[in-house]
Amino acid sequence: MRIQTFFDPPTFTLTYVVYDADSHDAVVIDPVLDYDPQWSQTSLDSVEKVSAFLKSEGLTLRHILETHAHADHLTGAQSLRHRFGAQVAIGQRITEVQAVFKHIFGLPDGFATDGSQFDRLLADGEGLHSGTLLVESIGTPGHTPACLTFKIGDALFTGDALFIEDYGTGRCDFPAGSAEELYHSISDKLYAQPDSSRVFVGHDYQPGGRPLRYETTIGVSKQANIHIKADTTKEQFVSFRQSRDKTLAPPRLLYPSVQVNVDAGRLPAPQKNGIRYLQIPINLKQPTADSGGPPEQPAK
Repeated sequence: MRIQTFFDPPTFTLTYVVYDADSHDAVVIDPVLDYDPQWSQTSLDSVEKVSAFLKSEGLTLRHILETHAHADHLTGAQSLRHRFGAQVAIGQRITEVQAVFKHIFGLPDGFATDGSQFDRLLADGEGLHSGTLLVESIGTPGHTPACLTFKIGDALFTGDALFIEDYGTGRCDFPAGSAEELYHSISDKLYAQPDSSRVFVGHDYQPGGRPLRYETTIGVSKQANIHIKADTTKEQFVSFRQSRDKTLAPPRLLYPSVQVNVDAGRLPAPQKNGIRYLQIPINLKQPTADSGGPPEQPAK
């Protein structure tokens, strides 16, 4: 098994191509569709890099694996799906995420919240055969309910659950997120893996301006992760995570990303004028009477 890494600096996102050099079977984990919010313009630069690698190595792309419905970048899953005929897979709890954000974005009544936009919905512990590659799905909710870690050989692709030890863990303040769930996902599941297991993270924010890092091990994480070590209690972690999350600004691409990603990466359908539109809620956190909040009561 070999692993090729791609890094998207604007969103600090890591995309992985995992492949069998003998059979040429491959999976792609967490691909990126580039999006410039200032111009509201998508581009395929990141997809092209992954596609070029797949073609140069003569690989057969079997599955596109989403660790979760991302809130910081748009997924390039559909572009790769159409180019290579691969299936898109995500955790089966995506239905909970879809239900929450269908309401927030005012998506059409016909928008299904049964996960049918994806080709495969994976349960905790389910195995997926991607040609000669065996992918084990480990449910690691907390950042979102639908988060999965993918285990392929001795490698764990942890998405936003567990980061490099000097950055810690993923935030848990999105709708339906849970610091308590994330604690159990890491302590009971990830830290139960062999210490030698390699960990490939979903983002690297390069704290302090250090060079890019995307690989660590379970053993190192248990000893040195700044948020959760092997002996960290649930109370300690939940208190810390909840306090820290209150200080964090929303991701820059939160609203564009989520409404596209809950639809498996499909952009909204064009309107009658041929233009596609994203829905951006206003004053969601703190409604106001003069901009869509509850109307003021007339004076008596």
